[in-house]
Amino acid sequence: MTNPELVGVAALLLRLSLGIMFYGHAWLKIKVFTPAGTVKYFESLGMPGWFAYATMAAEIVGGTLLILGIETRWVALALVPLILGTIVLVHGKNGWVFTNKDGGWEYPAFWAVGLLVLALLGDGSAALGPMLGLG
Repeated sequence: MTNPELVGVAALLLRLSLGIMFYGHAWLKIKVFTPAGTVKYFESLGMPGWFAYATMAAEIVGGTLLILGIETRWVALALVPLILGTIVLVHGKNGWVFTNKDGGWEYPAFWAVGLLVLALLGDGSAALGPMLGLG
């Protein structure tokens, strides 16, 4: 049986977790790989270099909006293609299990499912968007 009072808390926990994960991946690209290194990696995948910057921006802006609870449903849906792109371009060829060499696609697939669930649940508790009259 679902406790309606806890659905908002569940959405909040998922929203914060996903937002923090996007921050972590942006941080990795900026501080560890460096923007120049990230551009080279994206180019090695056959993508234009500018897409690396667009990805980092999406991770930072999207992560921020998720954490704050602003337009959560739309932001979560907008980030799904980004994650699916990692499956198609990076992790898909490595098999299912993420512990495989170079990481399989189970982790990004689960991340995409989390985003879809959040899009279905909405903002949840302590979201700034509804307080501002957004969403």
